[in-house]
Amino acid sequence: MVNSNMHRLLRRQIRKAGFEEADLEKFKDFFEVVNEAYKSFDDDVKHHEIIFEESSNELYRANLALKSKVNSVETNLNAIVNTIEGVIFKTDMDGNFIYLNKAWEDLIGIPIKDVLGKNYRDLSIGINKKEQVKISKFLRGKDNDYSSLFYFNKSKGEKIWIQLRLVIICDSNGTYNGTIGTMTDVTQLKEIELELSEANKTKDEFVSTMSHEIRTPLNAVIGMSDILLLENYLPEQLENLQILKYSGEHLLELINDLLDLNRFKSDEIKLIEKDFNLPEFIQNIQLHFKQTAIKKNLNFDTIIDSNIPLVLKGDSLKLSQVLRNLLSNAFKFTDEGSVIFKVEVVETVSNKTKIRFSIIDTGIGVSYNKQKDIFKSFVQANDNTSALYGGSGLGLYISKELIKIHDSNLHIESEEGKGAKFWFEISYKHSKVKLIDDHNYVSKTETIDIKVLVAEDNNLNALLLKKLFKKWKIDYAIAKNGQELLDIYINEDFDLILMDLQMPVLGGYETTMRIRKMSDNIKSIIPIVALTAFTESEVRDKTKRYKMNGYLSKPLDINELYDVLNLYSSKKQ
Repeated sequence: MVNSNMHRLLRRQIRKAGFEEADLEKFKDFFEVVNEAYKSFDDDVKHHEIIFEESSNELYRANLALKSKVNSVETNLNAIVNTIEGVIFKTDMDGNFIYLNKAWEDLIGIPIKDVLGKNYRDLSIGINKKEQVKISKFLRGKDNDYSSLFYFNKSKGEKIWIQLRLVIICDSNGTYNGTIGTMTDVTQLKEIELELSEANKTKDEFVSTMSHEIRTPLNAVIGMSDILLLENYLPEQLENLQILKYSGEHLLELINDLLDLNRFKSDEIKLIEKDFNLPEFIQNIQLHFKQTAIKKNLNFDTIIDSNIPLVLKGDSLKLSQVLRNLLSNAFKFTDEGSVIFKVEVVETVSNKTKIRFSIIDTGIGVSYNKQKDIFKSFVQANDNTSALYGGSGLGLYISKELIKIHDSNLHIESEEGKGAKFWFEISYKHSKVKLIDDHNYVSKTETIDIKVLVAEDNNLNALLLKKLFKKWKIDYAIAKNGQELLDIYINEDFDLILMDLQMPVLGGYETTMRIRKMSDNIKSIIPIVALTAFTESEVRDKTKRYKMNGYLSKPLDINELYDVLNLYSSKKQ
């Protein structure tokens, strides 16, 4: 009989096996060992159950604490994120929104619950198509990051500027799984930027207009002083006339510097390359400063490298402006000693020659700590420099910018009280023209066989032209505006029209357009040369568009005007 003290599992096995009483007795010791093993196993199971239960309870408590911490961190993080003014969001790789902070509703005006799970394309009505395409390409291309500024139309019609930034994120395996991005309202900054841009535009227009208004009477002042110097005058009047002419030219130079400063900041100045005779160009520069050297009792030496090609291709006008600025400064700040103007070949490669221009003086010099500052606009070497020597502080800045256009730089070597050396290098192309001889010109006092019609509303400028035309014995007529010019031109023939661009009633451009549309084929093709106080860069393209034949700047250069009139007189003949 099975013992009731046996383990339940052992009793079950004995019954299943069909053991007899004799078998139980015979294998008694064996069954006792098995019975003890079953009991021992039960004790182990109970022990492990107790340990497991204790571990489960401990794990449960730890899980509760962790959940509490996570909830606390999430609450704090949401509190922080929701106080940020900019939008923070997360999407999957298809562009579906997974997370948005509270700033979304403030910026876009759509509840977060209506956005989560939706694709950015469903909400991009206010984003222009160009930006939509760029975002789509970014998600497909999996670039590192994306940034853009675009105009957004809100549902209520309000328009805002948004700065968008996106970064693609990866999981632990390095697989792309979404993006994190920010959206910031930069409307105020953008509006300020637009206002500043508009203010700069207004400023540019003001500078341009004011320069025109100032240059117009200057035209009369300088022109009249030129005429007086051409006529008979008393010996004691010469100095007064020269002072008058110099003062007008000095004021004009200052105005031109201010205009150049304005144009540099607008990136309007470009190189205009033409053939020019460099040795003769240098000689003209030398002659320009010869009298200054004599008056200040300074030695002025010009040293020209004999290897310099005669004819080069480049912008001689801008080179002249730089050299005149540098030489003018050298003479201005040198009271004794010398000024040396040196031109030398650095290298010749293929069809180009690099030339170094150096101006060396024995003047007041520039201290080392001031050498960088003097190239800034409106800056002088010392606080009292302007009071002692005059000047606007623009010459070196403009010179440096002009040289920069040539892909070069302006350098200085100087010590205070020991003079200064300014130098720069420019590479010029070789010209195919063998020689340019600027000496082949007729005397500026000879008569010119030409009939000229002038449109000029300024009485002083008209008076200047009348005196010049009388001296050159030119047949002419002067109109005060475009309409008056047309009335004269319909009934009378001329060889050339000098057209002021800014006039009352009918301006120069409109008048030119009407002439070009005349049914009379002869009258419609008459040469028309613009007269204006605006700079060439401001009117060059427009005068070409209106089919004008040339351009003369005010204040008028008498020799240049003479050459133009003589040119069209020769063409007529």
